[in-house]
Amino acid sequence: MKQHLNTLYVTREGSYLSLDGETVSVSLHRQRLIRVPLRNLEAIQTFGWDIGASPHLMAHCAEAGVRIAFCNPHGKLLCNVTGFTHGNVLLRRQQYRMADDARASLNVAREMVAAKILNARCVLQRGLRDRTDMTEAERHAAAEAVRDMARGVRRARAAESASALLGVEGNAAECYFGAFGSLLAGEDFRFDRRSRRPPKDPVNALLSFAYALLSSDCKSALEAVGLDSAVGFYHRDRPGRPGLALDLMEEFRAPLADRLALTLLNRRQLSPGDFAVDEGGSVRLTDDARRTVLTTWQERKKEMIVHPFLQERVTLGLLPHIQARLLAQRVRGALDAYPPMFWK
Repeated sequence: MKQHLNTLYVTREGSYLSLDGETVSVSLHRQRLIRVPLRNLEAIQTFGWDIGASPHLMAHCAEAGVRIAFCNPHGKLLCNVTGFTHGNVLLRRQQYRMADDARASLNVAREMVAAKILNARCVLQRGLRDRTDMTEAERHAAAEAVRDMARGVRRARAAESASALLGVEGNAAECYFGAFGSLLAGEDFRFDRRSRRPPKDPVNALLSFAYALLSSDCKSALEAVGLDSAVGFYHRDRPGRPGLALDLMEEFRAPLADRLALTLLNRRQLSPGDFAVDEGGSVRLTDDARRTVLTTWQERKKEMIVHPFLQERVTLGLLPHIQARLLAQRVRGALDAYPPMFWK
């Protein structure tokens, strides 16, 4: 079983990463901030416009299999530094053939979307149990969404085309996000609808940042098993889009990213002052807020659960790697169907 390693997150503008022996050294204005043993890392991820790394470090990380991801302050991926692609060409060739087969792609996509809807439904159900201060109207709306999403799971598994599946997912997302605001405690934050590129309110800004973290982890997991993260079965090919990483993260969005956001907001770990509004109306997290999110994200990845398919205790951080390996087995033909991660 793969070991759970850490990701080094760097958020301070002006930081510079270099290799110091077998450690990664992070400096700011020529003063060292931290040193981290390279053997303890699976990835390095930066957030900012003015963060650099030495060519020596990048070459060493590529050889050691430690991916470096450079992101903008919102978490959007700018570029990756990676080494030679793992796995074998036969797996990727089979992946491409499978992606070009509409029926084979649909069989995998249906399970992924069904898992996404079911896991999002579990988040709403948990909110109904935990939130004792919901108004009657909020509780009724959330309960209605839970019932509608149960039907959505059945419709996703019965979808006969990619377009039909897309419609099922869209309806389920509308139900879910229509009730998501009722899971927020207190009066500091409101959520009316999902907005992206750019996020227009603090909750959407936090969700987008969490999704960027999740997408990066899924991309790394897929590439580690030798799959091409750009060629998806549900998200079709588009230049610059990691289609398969977006496929894989669907089943993790609600239980990992959305619950992270709810935890940070409902426990008052973030306040309205932790968000800033740019000139164009885009809302972003402040530097301190990003560090809070990253620290909580990294700690949450260490939590243990029993994987429902493998029946083994694993950390949350290993889940994308496990699902990527199961997906690779499905592509090879070792599994008759892809077993998605269903939350309980």
